[in-house]
Amino acid sequence: MSNKLTAMFSRLPKTREKVFSNLAAIRTTFYASRKHAAEKLNNPRLMQIHFHTFRHWKATTLYHQTKDILYVKRFLGHRCIKNTEIYINLEQALFRTEDAEYISNATVSIKGARVLIEAGFGYVTEMNGVKLFRKRK
Repeated sequence: MSNKLTAMFSRLPKTREKVFSNLAAIRTTFYASRKHAAEKLNNPRLMQIHFHTFRHWKATTLYHQTKDILYVKRFLGHRCIKNTEIYINLEQALFRTEDAEYISNATVSIKGARVLIEAGFGYVTEMNGVKLFRKRK
């Protein structure tokens, strides 16, 4: 928990010992909301989302941003680095960048840049007045 969140909790009026005393009610509400969203959006994959899914996603994106497995280990509160190593594999599967192949293109005009962006190319850099773009194959 962050220091900011801890400070916010400490400012709340204390009427009982626990902040979240009724976790069963919170869980029931979450599952009911998830089921309602899955039905309304006609997307049964939403039923696969659990509380722990958010933890996995945060850890994976945190590793992607920092590339520091020890930081992620401490963030998650893991005792053993082996428990944290799964997020390296998830990150590599989700955010493949090492062996990605690209199609590149270049233009000198704004109109040409607009056409490339609309075709899915991303701006990379400019060299000698030529704008370079790329997109994954």
